[in-house]
Amino acid sequence: VQLVESGGGLVQPGGSLRISCVASGFTFSTYDMSWYRQAPGKEREWVAKIFSQGITYYKNSVKGRFTISRDNAKNTVSLQMNSLKPDDTAVYYCNARQYWGQGTQVTVSS
Repeated sequence: VQLVESGGGLVQPGGSLRISCVASGFTFSTYDMSWYRQAPGKEREWVAKIFSQGITYYKNSVKGRFTISRDNAKNTVSLQMNSLKPDDTAVYYCNARQYWGQGTQVTVSS
């Protein structure tokens, strides 16, 4: 099983960024997928989830700004992040049950 994130980077406050995760080694379409993040000195926290049927849930602080989506044909889950804030700075991880990606750094700073 592999989860490979990409798309992180440096963005100014108020900007947008889209991160993606390509999965392999399991039947992607049957798995619920989540994004987590971990800021420096803090515990890893859940950010968003998309069920195999497409239903989505979000952490309150990102609701209305972040959108999780999936493309089962490409075994990919993405997180579109708009109106980014410095507090969104973290390493973002893709998760599928007990499987984790290596993370992608998102830095929001002027």
